[in-house]
Amino acid sequence: MSIPHAKRIAHPHQLHGDIRQDDYYWLNNREDPEVIEYLEEENHYFQEKMQPLQSLTDSLYEEMRALIPEDDDEVAAVDGPYYYYRRTPEGCQYPLYARRQAPRREDLAEAAEEVLLDLNREASADQFYHVTVVRMSPDQSLLGYLENRDGTDRYTLRIKNVASGQYLPDTIPNIFLSSSLEWDASGAYVFYASVDASQRPYRLMRHYLGDSLSEDVCLYEERDVTFSLELGKTRDGRFIVLNSRNKNTNEVRLLPAAGPTQPLTLFAGRRTGILYEVEHWQHDFVVLTNDQAENFRVMACPDTHLHMESCRELFPYDPARYLQEISPFAGALVISGREQGLSQIWIYRPETFTLEQLSWPETLYRVSLGPNRSYDTDEVLIDYESFLTPKTTYGLQLKTGARNLLKRQAVGEGYDSAGYQQRRLWAPAADGTAIPLSVVYREGALASGPAPVILYGYGSYGMSMDPHFDAAQIPLMNRGVVLVTAHVRGGSELGRHWYEQGKLRNKRNTFTDFIDAARYLIAEGITTPDLLAARGRSAGGLLMGAVLNMAPDLFRVVVPGVPFVDVVTTMLDASIPLTTLEWDEWGNPAEPGDYAYMKSYSPYDNIAAQPYPHMMVFTGLNDPRVGYWEPAKFVAKLRDTKTDARTLVLKTAMGAGHSGSSGRYNRLHDFAEEYAFILDKLNVQ
Repeated sequence: MSIPHAKRIAHPHQLHGDIRQDDYYWLNNREDPEVIEYLEEENHYFQEKMQPLQSLTDSLYEEMRALIPEDDDEVAAVDGPYYYYRRTPEGCQYPLYARRQAPRREDLAEAAEEVLLDLNREASADQFYHVTVVRMSPDQSLLGYLENRDGTDRYTLRIKNVASGQYLPDTIPNIFLSSSLEWDASGAYVFYASVDASQRPYRLMRHYLGDSLSEDVCLYEERDVTFSLELGKTRDGRFIVLNSRNKNTNEVRLLPAAGPTQPLTLFAGRRTGILYEVEHWQHDFVVLTNDQAENFRVMACPDTHLHMESCRELFPYDPARYLQEISPFAGALVISGREQGLSQIWIYRPETFTLEQLSWPETLYRVSLGPNRSYDTDEVLIDYESFLTPKTTYGLQLKTGARNLLKRQAVGEGYDSAGYQQRRLWAPAADGTAIPLSVVYREGALASGPAPVILYGYGSYGMSMDPHFDAAQIPLMNRGVVLVTAHVRGGSELGRHWYEQGKLRNKRNTFTDFIDAARYLIAEGITTPDLLAARGRSAGGLLMGAVLNMAPDLFRVVVPGVPFVDVVTTMLDASIPLTTLEWDEWGNPAEPGDYAYMKSYSPYDNIAAQPYPHMMVFTGLNDPRVGYWEPAKFVAKLRDTKTDARTLVLKTAMGAGHSGSSGRYNRLHDFAEEYAFILDKLNVQ
């Protein structure tokens, strides 16, 4: 089969006295049969190029599958008389949600399982299926959840009577994928956030069970297109929480769960640059805010005073700690955040006014709260893992501080953590900043000179890429591959300032940090350009695209997944889902300075007549966050511009969205394909 080439139709974009030629703009019309024909042609070409790698793909898939437990369940979380959990049965693509009724955790094994929702049964007729925001009614008789069958961010609310197994007629479409479903205290009302034409959650709606949707009441509409709504409930269940926010500013409104028809009450109005979250604990509202504290501090005020001005500091602010989440339990306040580049958990004890940090045995790790459901519990579930230690769930006794090991994720035969190493390195950036690198590899991989390396990065939205256990990557390390994560600016690994230094007109730091990390690995003799691969998804795909243009000679192979590569065009189109919500991250190109800066790094606009590494690019036709046309245009332009003969393939999932395949085995096969492509180009078998 010949290499696909998209036709070129002149389409100049003119703004601020500048002209950008966009000869592949026509690819953004998915209703055009020629567009689908071109994507299918690229898929056929992808299959052709991957055919010689079928044996390697199959081997990787089988090795990965052998390391992942077939029957897997999470630790059950108590809620009243029940223990709730999710488990994935052997041979199934999807998990099921279940519960057992028992007086104590020790009695669970003898209690009968009640299956609440089996996603395998619900998904049987669909190519894509995803469920999010599963909420039990307060009396635990009704199960509400959001489901999606096309890979977009538009979900549908369904409500199931768990005793009868029957679904209520209350089916509500066009709900945002997360933080968009809560019950009132009686279980007679549900609250949800509906989306506008650009898929922005903008209306808080109240629905009375049994009513038609036309009778639903709009409680609040967010008219500023740069803000979106998040819906939640305080951990004690007393208040519905509506958060209207962008990436720099927010405001919170509260509604008593026992008074669903009451009006919302504003806690504190929006002030540019000020972010805050509100929880309820004992008789106080507890507030996490960056007001006069870049890395956030914790305030509290009596729940009879619904405003920030009456708040007091619970404990002194420490700029070395980046506090990110407050989780109240009846006996203590649990705080999650970051310190020294790693995730941390602290326990605040009101009787002593002290903040106790939990300690962990390894130098690199990730720790987070588990699936806790009950406010009035003495046992808090905490999940711990590292590159070497599988996910481990502990039960922390709040009264005593004792920690009980409840479960460690099973790994298939042949894995022994003693045979692998993890460590932290620091790469010097051009401006003198030290960039943390997390490195994991099989013992001996670096003993005989440069090794094949896969360098991963993201660096946007303040998201931290923490150490985590991934059994699917063990076959790579067993082949001598060294895995490195570059914690570039734009994430929050080293605090809020780390994020601020990698966004808006500091965005190029993200790309140069990654390039400097690659150069450091080469200079230290860890790898060479012919043994170096890079991969990243979504905003990490933007990172890959920018690095490809800026330093293509450093890498042998690069895999940009669902890559955000046509930055200027997308950020100018407010009709595209979520664009207006992104202006605080990237800038608004309607402003001349932002336009010029974004154009200077936008991967699509900076493709040059130069050699590029081998590339595998993948996307989803139904992706609402990064339109399929961005990677399609990127590949089309590369084909007609680059000067090398290296492999360039585009894979489009025709029935999925931003996250790719939904089933666990299908997703595993996608990884096997990606890794087979990388290993082949690095000459690793």
